[in-house]
Amino acid sequence: MHERTWQRSSFCSGGGNNCIEVAADDSDIAIRESSEPSAVLHTDRIALRTFIFGVKRGHFDRLPN
Repeated sequence: MHERTWQRSSFCSGGGNNCIEVAADDSDIAIRESSEPSAVLHTDRIALRTFIFGVKRGHFDRLPN
């Protein structure tokens, strides 16, 4: 298993532990919060792209709190 190279969001405030980090390879996208680095969500490029487009279109704006 290879070591992942994690990238932080440009919206990360001050480089603290409240950042979203993403790592990608040919077949997998991994997403984690910097405050919980061992909790990693795995997805593929198509599913992540579909989710991002849904966010941009406002499909999740009315989720309950």
